[in-house]
Amino acid sequence: MSTHTIQEEIPGTVMFDGRMAMKGYALNKMCFSFNSAVNREAFRKDEEAYMESYGLNEQQKAAIRARNVLQLIDAGGNIYYLAKFAGIFGLSVQDVGAQQTGMTVEEFKEFLRKQGE
Repeated sequence: MSTHTIQEEIPGTVMFDGRMAMKGYALNKMCFSFNSAVNREAFRKDEEAYMESYGLNEQQKAAIRARNVLQLIDAGGNIYYLAKFAGIFGLSVQDVGAQQTGMTVEEFKEFLRKQGE
């Protein structure tokens, strides 16, 4: 039995594997901290200091500043943890889906409606 992993590439998809988990560890740890209202407030009060306290790299900080979920995924973010971050700013699942597909939110909502037909 081979221990070689076969990984299919899906165009436009970042595979969250062990390498990405290591890359995004600090980012995901910070996003997990948002389970606490105190931590969410501390982040809102001074985002830069909060990011620094978790040791985010420049790519991760730039993605946080841009509120761009796709950039956060590329920086090693796991969507389950990133949902905590998105919630702070009132980003809905539709907002995130629109970013992921390159559609506007309204286009994405219409796309979802059509899937149910």
